[in-house]
Amino acid sequence: MPVYNKLVRDFIPQVIEASGKTCRTRVLEKEEYLTSIKVKMQEEVLEFQEASTPKEAVEELADILELVHAAIHVYRVSYEQLEQKRIQKRLYRGGFTEGIYLIDVEE
Repeated sequence: MPVYNKLVRDFIPQVIEASGKTCRTRVLEKEEYLTSIKVKMQEEVLEFQEASTPKEAVEELADILELVHAAIHVYRVSYEQLEQKRIQKRLYRGGFTEGIYLIDVEE
């Protein structure tokens, strides 16, 4: 029997049961949930890095975005508040759209 011990999407238990299998789950407490979101985010980022096609990359980005939504829910921040923070940072420091790669800074 495979053991996963990881955060999964909400409907995964139903998908497993629909395939004729059974699974055990539990609902995580807030701190453990947040930790699991962070671990899952790292997993999805690695999968994004390993994506070899645009389609695969977009799939992984969608997973990352879903985890962002889960995290802001835990922090009780709306997506609009998060977006406002992103815009503020972009106005102050810019975005990442130009592909600027910092090599070094001389003192």
